[in-house]
Amino acid sequence: DLSIEETAEYCGLDVLATFQLTEILQQKLNDTPSLKPVFELELKLEPILAKMETVGVIIDKNYLAKLSQEINEELQQIESKAYQEVGNFNLASPKQLSELLFNKLGLDKRKSTKTKTGYSTNQAVLEKMQGDHPIIDYILNHRTLAKLKSTYVDSLPILANPKTNRVHTNYNQMVTATGRLSSSNPNLQNIPIRTAFSRQIRKAFIPQKDWLFLSADYSQIELRILAHLSAEPILISAYQNQQDIHTVTAQLLLGKEDISLEERNLGKTINFGVIYGMGAQKFARQTGVSVADAQNFITIYREKYPHIFNYLETMKKEALTKGYVTTILGRRRYFYFDNDRALQNLKGKDINEIDLDSLKLTNYTAQMLRAAANAPIQGSCADIIKMAMIEVDRILADYQANLLLQVHDELVFELPSEEVEELSIKIKETMENIISLEIPLIVDIHTGKNWMEAK
Repeated sequence: DLSIEETAEYCGLDVLATFQLTEILQQKLNDTPSLKPVFELELKLEPILAKMETVGVIIDKNYLAKLSQEINEELQQIESKAYQEVGNFNLASPKQLSELLFNKLGLDKRKSTKTKTGYSTNQAVLEKMQGDHPIIDYILNHRTLAKLKSTYVDSLPILANPKTNRVHTNYNQMVTATGRLSSSNPNLQNIPIRTAFSRQIRKAFIPQKDWLFLSADYSQIELRILAHLSAEPILISAYQNQQDIHTVTAQLLLGKEDISLEERNLGKTINFGVIYGMGAQKFARQTGVSVADAQNFITIYREKYPHIFNYLETMKKEALTKGYVTTILGRRRYFYFDNDRALQNLKGKDINEIDLDSLKLTNYTAQMLRAAANAPIQGSCADIIKMAMIEVDRILADYQANLLLQVHDELVFELPSEEVEELSIKIKETMENIISLEIPLIVDIHTGKNWMEAK
């Protein structure tokens, strides 16, 4: 709504401020030379992201219109079943949900927190209550589908360029604390894939006519980075010998060789969960075991993988003593504990002098320390895929193929069919050899006529 003159002045001052900051920031960078490789990486990545944003990705509007109708019908069915279970209520009203769950049905209020309108019925609370009453699953399913419909199925066609049917997301290079890219307007990195309908949204993303999609996805990269950083012998040996790490973990937890798919899932849940500091209650909810059994599994895991927990504890101590933790490339994530007086005297201390168990931590500080333990893992993953994007971009200069999307550990390309065979090999080799680690990096390549087929 502003005039060209006003807009020009604003933009000019924006550039001037940036220019005046350059000298100051350059000096700060010179004072911390370990950060220069990260800075150079981000500079090289910037034009690649600009190219991806400009090209965009085609969406099939007709397909999304049909999917919207299907989700509508499914939502109506869920509502009908919910009403049969407990009577009529508004599934979208937090106040009515609170009244229903905690007053009418008398469910456990200790699993929630008090709010101005009653007790909270947010996602985390409902997940804690799963299994307490059949209505919980109906509410969660309804919420998931309604969000999918509004956020993606109905919104993507509006955001697409009417002439090209391409959606042009914005990649945010310096927004996340871990160094990962984020995506906005629309967010194409957050499309869930756990349910049938969420997976079907990916079917709406298609390449240009007569071309194909190619997806290159790092396999279990966070666990592989954890194995490298922690130097955990069992993990390193399993990956070097191409064993299934989830089966290996299940065998250690259960003390037997033959592992069923359900038992392997126990290993998978705890392997990924430990990176994020998962506790016994969440492990129990996700796997269906009792809280006591979940705690026992975590105890056994600690005994079998001591190097992992030593590493995670060390990262927490580094956050307390240095104020930051670092990735493989040297990227830093800073942590501030100024509000916790008990931690003020830890800055600069030898980490060997710190006993984490003896510290009285607030919930916020405990949460920040879990983030500190995880940051080098996520941040190293971010560094690695950014390095891979730069090298892959050099390869693409000799081909027609376009890099369209980066979704955390996955790169998505569109390319003519005659380039698939050659580029599959080159992309895989480049991504797998982008960095030398104690364990091999593995990239899974898939192709298809849409994103769902190529995943």
